[in-house]
Amino acid sequence: MHKILVVEDETVIRTALRRLLERNGYQVNEAGSVQEAETNHDLEEFDLIISDLRLPGAPGTDLIRKAGEVPVLIMTSYASLRSAVDSMRMGAVDYIAKPFDHGDMIAAVQRIIADHPAPRRAQDKSDATSQPKPSGVNGITGNCPAMLTLFEHIRKVSPTDSTVLVLGETGTGKEIVARSVHRHSTRGDKILISVNCAAIPDTLIESELFGYEKGAFTGANASRMGLIEAADGGTLFLDEIGELPMEAQARLLRFIQEGEIRRIGSVHSRKVNVRLICATHRNLQSLAAEGEFRQDLFYRINVLQLSLPPLRERGKDILHLAENMLQGQVERLGKKPMRLSPRAIQAITTYQWPGNVRELEHAIERAVILSDSDEIDNEALGIDLELVNINRIRGQQGIAPTVRKPSAGNSDPLEDLSLEDYFQRFVMEHQDSMSETELAQKLGVSRKCLWERRQRLGIPRNRPGVASQARKSAIRGK
Repeated sequence: MHKILVVEDETVIRTALRRLLERNGYQVNEAGSVQEAETNHDLEEFDLIISDLRLPGAPGTDLIRKAGEVPVLIMTSYASLRSAVDSMRMGAVDYIAKPFDHGDMIAAVQRIIADHPAPRRAQDKSDATSQPKPSGVNGITGNCPAMLTLFEHIRKVSPTDSTVLVLGETGTGKEIVARSVHRHSTRGDKILISVNCAAIPDTLIESELFGYEKGAFTGANASRMGLIEAADGGTLFLDEIGELPMEAQARLLRFIQEGEIRRIGSVHSRKVNVRLICATHRNLQSLAAEGEFRQDLFYRINVLQLSLPPLRERGKDILHLAENMLQGQVERLGKKPMRLSPRAIQAITTYQWPGNVRELEHAIERAVILSDSDEIDNEALGIDLELVNINRIRGQQGIAPTVRKPSAGNSDPLEDLSLEDYFQRFVMEHQDSMSETELAQKLGVSRKCLWERRQRLGIPRNRPGVASQARKSAIRGK
């Protein structure tokens, strides 16, 4: 049974948390302060320490240093992202805000204990034959349900030799997931070879993967080992496998089925022992149905599937990642401490991030380099808040998002409108065919907000059945 120490000075909260943890099968000890925890307990005996940030005498973060390798989860009732980030910079494994949801707390506890096996368990002979577990995903963190599911799947998939297919949009971190699977597999001490199938010309991809014999073609002045053969005993990661030419797909299929390869120009096959991990941002099943990807190959590589959620679907993870990236870039570039402004936080959490984690990382790096003050604004991140809000409204109406263009000859007259201009135009063009409730729903505001904006912008309400063609024509410039 896993042992947890709860350090909380408020008796009601401490008791409620103890009962919650005990109901879920954990052995729980309590303390009201850092001093009491250190005096009455051997901190290194526990699998996890859950501590309030604000405690009498000394802050809960002092336990991070005192507990050694035991992970510390910090609780805070203060809506201070700065305090949470500071705690994690000091070594806290994670933080959770009070009042917390019971499900969120149990999920966090389960994940942390799974990802941080205590030294005494790691050294126990009964666990000597167990497979290593991934510490989250090296380089990727997250607490949203999709990421917690991903971490659990990686833990189960890694010890096997089965083929893995990693799915996710560009920039979500597919290669990092592949490296984590390899690192925590039985081949973790062997070689990992990564190949971007989209980066190698079609005419060279087969010779790169399978190698060739001397004289196999013009320019083949010596025999050369292919990348699959070079990965013998280890792992081969084929990124963007959806871009692989059909001819190479046929050769790859034989390698997967028979565990052997044949160099170009050779009559002899060679047995290889390679674990295959593939990744793509494309829908391989649709490509196979359209004849652009071999169906038999798709079924061969789609054994164990790992799906990475896009950044826009990761909820609070976005701001958590941004803060961690900010601190990392500040330290790397030798800058003074920086923080995100309220407008920057709003921009980060409302922007759609089509480039996902990679785009966020580059935006943070650019902002740290260009900012002269200790506060980063949305403009330094390169995010137009006004345009983000317009696109949010357009999305609610089922209209494609727009991008600002500097030229005067825009094909879409809405692209250069401010949010207020867009609001005014939409109301005046649709108020004859929509009720006030429908207008408010389409604009994503309440009826009261719609009325207040009408008053501020001087947009009168039409009487039912009365047309406003003149106003529409005026807005369109006719």
